[in-house]
Amino acid sequence: MNVIKRIGAFILLILFVCGLGAFLFGYMPYWFGSESYRTDYREIVEKYSEEFGIDEAFVFAVIKTESNFDPSAVSDAGAIGLMQIIEDSFDWVSSKLGESDLTYEDMFTPEYSIMYGSYMLAFLYDRYGSYELAAAAYHSGIGEVDGWIEDGIVSLENPDIADFEGSNTRHYVRKIMKAYTRYSEIL
Repeated sequence: MNVIKRIGAFILLILFVCGLGAFLFGYMPYWFGSESYRTDYREIVEKYSEEFGIDEAFVFAVIKTESNFDPSAVSDAGAIGLMQIIEDSFDWVSSKLGESDLTYEDMFTPEYSIMYGSYMLAFLYDRYGSYELAAAAYHSGIGEVDGWIEDGIVSLENPDIADFEGSNTRHYVRKIMKAYTRYSEIL
């Protein structure tokens, strides 16, 4: 009788472990995926991605990579806000949008940071026709990316992240594209 109880307990333990494994492999990746890829400020992102004609999944990927949704983020380079706008970019976008009431400090306000960042991403995507090149230019600047193209280092028609100069830029663009792929799946 004692052996039968042990075999029954062993079978129950195996069923429990199998059930737990099914739960962890089936449900937890979904749960962690949705937690890791937040969609804070969704109405604002939808508004400006539609207004400027850029994929909202790409905007979310940039926000996640740049600030991880921290509107008070400040980089070592002095970029600020959700989308990490630098002052030169702020001035340039302000002139393009005809916006004279905002100051650079307003980039700490999520709506303005998303508006300016979305405008820049749309401009860069329209210029290069590639999310990879748009992300590289957002990170390293238009002059840098134009130089790669002019020097034949990167193909405008078929850009390969491995050809991008600078390990920081390649790493950044890979992170953006990974997040963009994930956001494209969940939005």
